Amino acid sequence: MKPIDHFNLRSFDLNLLIAFDALVSERSVTKAARRLRIQQPAMSHALATLRMLLGDEVLVRTGTVMQPTAKASAMASHVGELLRQAQNILMSEEQFDPATEQRIFRFGFSSELEVFLMPKLAAYLQQNAPGIRLLSRGSPRSEVYTLLDTGALDIAVGCFDFGLERHCGVSLYQQSLACCFNPKLIDPDAPITVERYLALPHVLMTLKDDIQGCLSEALMQIGQELNVVLAASDFLTALAAAAAAPVFATIPSRIAQQHAADFGLVVRPVPLDLRIPAVSMIWSARSDRDPAAMWLRDVVVSVLNDHARLEFLGCVDKNQYDFPEI
Repeated sequence: MKPIDHFNLRSFDLNLLIAFDALVSERSVTKAARRLRIQQPAMSHALATLRMLLGDEVLVRTGTVMQPTAKASAMASHVGELLRQAQNILMSEEQFDPATEQRIFRFGFSSELEVFLMPKLAAYLQQNAPGIRLLSRGSPRSEVYTLLDTGALDIAVGCFDFGLERHCGVSLYQQSLACCFNPKLIDPDAPITVERYLALPHVLMTLKDDIQGCLSEALMQIGQELNVVLAASDFLTALAAAAAAPVFATIPSRIAQQHAADFGLVVRPVPLDLRIPAVSMIWSARSDRDPAAMWLRDVVVSVLNDHARLEFLGCVDKNQYDFPEI
C-alpha cells in the first residue's frame, strides 16, 4: 500500500472534499451551500478552487440542470466513502462491557488503603467483571506522579495532591485517627489525656525517612512531638508491636476499627486535634475519558465511600460521575 504523502496532502484543503461531495450530491451551488450552512459566494469559491486543482469542471450545465463530469462521477463514490469513514471514526464511541473486558489495572497505594480497598474491590470484580485483574503496589508520594505519567500506574489512592493539569482526581474522604493499645499492658480504664498520650511511647506508620511518620506535618502544626519508638512501613507491623509492647499505635480509624481486635487491642480516640490529608484517588489526564477506567473509578468510589459526600477535583465532571450500587 502506498504510504500517505503528508507533505503534499497538507497543501490541499481537505475541506474541499466536503464541498465536492455536497456539490456532486446536490448538483447545485445554492443547495450545496445550504447543506454546508455557508454563503453561496463561499461555495462558488470552493467550486472554482476544485476546478483549478482537479483540472476539471466538476459540474457542467446540461440544459436547465447541473451534471457532474465523468471525472467527478468517478471520484464521487470514493470521496463519499472516505467521508463516511472519517465520520464513523470521529463519531464512534468506544464500547465497554464489564462482563467481557479483559484488562489489567495497576493501582498504587499508601499501605493501609491497599488492605482496606482491594479485598472489597476484588470481590466485586469477580462477580461483575471477572476479566478485569488488579496489580497493586505501595507508592510513596515522591514517586506516584511519575508512575502515573509513565503509565506504570493507572490509579493511585492515598494522601496525594494533584494540582497539575496532567493529573485528575477525586477526594474520597477525610481521614481520622485512632489510638490502639494492649489492655493487658496499658491500663484501659485510665483516661487518655493529652499529657498521657504525649508521654507514653508510640508506634506510627511512615513511608518516608521520618521517625514521626505520617503524622510529622500534623504534629508540627500543633507544636507537639510524640515519643516514637518505632516507625513502620505498614499498619500490620504497628498493630503487632502494640500487641507485644506497652505502646500506643496511632493509625487511621478505619483500619483500627477493622483490624485492632484481631491483635487483642482496644481502640480509643486520639486526644489531639491532628489534621491529616484527605484520601484521594488520582489518575493521568490521558485516561480521564477511557470508558473502562471511568467505570473502575466509579466502583472504587462506591467501595470506599458508601454514602460519603465527595469533593470532585481535577478533570472530573461531577454531573457525569455515575456511581454503581455495591
